[in-house]
Amino acid sequence: MCTLRSSRLIPIGTATPASGAHLQHGRIIKGQKGLALIEDSIKLFLAARHRGRPAAWRRSLSFAKHADYHERLELTPLPSSSLLASFNFRGNESLKSFEQQNFRYFPRSLGQILQHANTKELHLRFTTGRWDAESWGTRPWNGVKEGGTGVEIWAWIDAPTEDKAFAKWITLTQSLSGLFCASLNFIDSTRTTRPVVSFEQAGDHAPSNHLHLLHGVLPGEVVCTENLTPFLKLLPCKGKAGISSLLDGHKLFDASWQSMSIDVRPVCPEGQNECLVEIEQTVDMVLDIDRSKRPRDNPIPRPVPVEELACDPSKQYNSGDTCYPLEKDTEKGWSLTEIFGRNVKGACPLTDDSGPGSKTICVNAPHEREIYITAGAFESRDTEGFSRCYTLLSSNPFDLVLPEQELQTKMPLEKPSLHVERTIIGHGQERGGMRTILTNPSETENVDFIYFESLPWFMRPYLHTLQATIAGKDGVQRHVPVSEIVKDIFYRPAVDRERGTQLELSLTVPAASTVTLIYDFEKAILRYTEYPPDANRGFNVAPAVIKLKDNSTGSPVYIRTTSLLLPLPTPDFSMPYNVIILTSTVMALAFGSIFNLLVRRFVALDEVAALTSGTLKTRLRGKIIALKDKLSGKAVKVE
Repeated sequence: MCTLRSSRLIPIGTATPASGAHLQHGRIIKGQKGLALIEDSIKLFLAARHRGRPAAWRRSLSFAKHADYHERLELTPLPSSSLLASFNFRGNESLKSFEQQNFRYFPRSLGQILQHANTKELHLRFTTGRWDAESWGTRPWNGVKEGGTGVEIWAWIDAPTEDKAFAKWITLTQSLSGLFCASLNFIDSTRTTRPVVSFEQAGDHAPSNHLHLLHGVLPGEVVCTENLTPFLKLLPCKGKAGISSLLDGHKLFDASWQSMSIDVRPVCPEGQNECLVEIEQTVDMVLDIDRSKRPRDNPIPRPVPVEELACDPSKQYNSGDTCYPLEKDTEKGWSLTEIFGRNVKGACPLTDDSGPGSKTICVNAPHEREIYITAGAFESRDTEGFSRCYTLLSSNPFDLVLPEQELQTKMPLEKPSLHVERTIIGHGQERGGMRTILTNPSETENVDFIYFESLPWFMRPYLHTLQATIAGKDGVQRHVPVSEIVKDIFYRPAVDRERGTQLELSLTVPAASTVTLIYDFEKAILRYTEYPPDANRGFNVAPAVIKLKDNSTGSPVYIRTTSLLLPLPTPDFSMPYNVIILTSTVMALAFGSIFNLLVRRFVALDEVAALTSGTLKTRLRGKIIALKDKLSGKAVKVE
């Protein structure tokens, strides 16, 4: 997309004209007359170029008004001296411009991959760490923009058959693997599933029977800075300005939990005839305030001086320089510079956020919380809630400071509607069990949800062993029929070395109850070439995905469990080396003895003195005698 901006053309070596002066054929023309001449020249120039362009290029100019870009940062203090930082970047492009590859805010590198793979909707996740729901409450974005541990991807691909859709899926994963420096190319048929009801389309798609949903997970993928760099390059300002300038790999991957997401979907706004292709990039992280404030060059924690110790007087301690610490009721102080190691390098000039109504940086804190900001920003407060937002109005650096303060009002912590725990039980190398504990904290309402599992092919579950137990407030567990908890089952069995197991359950957990599901599985025997280098560590099992509905809004809520490690029967890979070493030792001993017998010369005892004498005559005589004995076949062993 071409963007026209007014500029002043000054030849090299020519002095800059004064304000209000303009250049025409080397002459300086002042006033409105010069401005009018330049405007006429620009119009003639554009008309000449406009006539030489195709009609598609001329139509793309009218679509520019539909493209926009927004970014927003939300900061939410959490208990235990933690801070949730949610970065959101949203841009779009008109559908016609996208098809004609006239990219403005949409990244060209990603757009061409999606077009080549016939991908209509894409969701990509990079996640590290574990979300502590008991301490931090509900997940950001209700878990919609969160993925399982490692890398998770799902997409809707337009193809006439499932085989062609899978071929396009492989093209998509391999292309994204190179774009994001990730191991997405390892998502093959054994790691690909086709969920039925676990995922919903987020975009506005035309009615069609040719959209195929494919899903893949790499739970063992390690997310690092090599994935953050291409993520930032997709942004219009590329981390050089705006809130993206705060993203630093040292701070991001030092977080207790972090997630990066990319969502691409078609959107058809109401009242507009033109549909858009929207890309939304999100970075969520939970930072430890105390650890983030440590200097990078000396991050070793130092003990608190004795005079600054806050001791609990109710607990006695014998030593005079130590005591039991007293928890502070005050909110910890922090600033953007201390948490992220840098300030915001001004507003991104490509954003459409301008004016008092826009919100670039928001802090969720009580209104009594003191916040100091640098000049060049506009503040707006939510009178009914706890939000305080700031709009960056200039390119000047921006920083906000929250001093340590004792607050009378505490931020409400929204509790999740379901708690999930998933573990592998059992012992031995042949069989095991999967246990899932589902807890409904609500006292009055039941929870209905979809439970989705994708298991590797070497993990063979026995669904006939599925058992359900339920415990109420008294904590007493009792066995119940599975049909009381599981309303519907979709099961696609695994095929060895071709596809994994797919299991989707429709469950209901009663109010104030805990449901435990247990089933047995068998461990398959692998070929020795199928083991990874760290086989004794175990094999990764993808997290389970839980989808439920928000009662207030009706929008989906997603919860993901942690990934698991499955120990399999592992051969002794050192045995071949032991056999080689033992065989080589035996061969060396045998070869040495035989070679010694072949090259050793045996002489008589009386000839030893002659052979060892020092004169030339005796040595020559001994050589002759030895030669005669050798020719006659006479030999005497000398010990």
